[in-house]
Amino acid sequence: MTTTPPVLTPRVLALAHYAARALLENVLARHGVTFQQSVTLRLAAVAEGPVARDRIVEDVAGALKIDLAQAHSVVDELVTKGLVAPQGPFQGASQLRITDAGRELFETTSAETAPISARVYAGIPAEDLAVAGRVLSLITERADAELAALAK
Repeated sequence: MTTTPPVLTPRVLALAHYAARALLENVLARHGVTFQQSVTLRLAAVAEGPVARDRIVEDVAGALKIDLAQAHSVVDELVTKGLVAPQGPFQGASQLRITDAGRELFETTSAETAPISARVYAGIPAEDLAVAGRVLSLITERADAELAALAK
């Protein structure tokens, strides 16, 4: 008996997203970090030095499809936890930098999720991953355009 592979649909996409996110959130929960906080912390971690707070807020809002106030709140949570800090001569500086504690947390959670991701992706041909990457990027682009049109 042959089974037909599923066609990519919104449901298939959502199930894959939530399954992968649940794996990540399991790791993050052990370290007292939320998914939104981890997305935000990553932006500070991969930056080449201090980064504008507004840039992080806009990137988080865009990535997570949340409003700017929510994204500011997530940044504030990371500042309160001592994972990112204002960079500048005064409190509330417009530049943020990752702290040593933030860097350690980012590296720890990344190291813990890497083998899980490796197992999930193991054995999937590179060509299939390339096609999936192209298709998912196109879906993201189109969904972002639809969201932008709804906001007008």
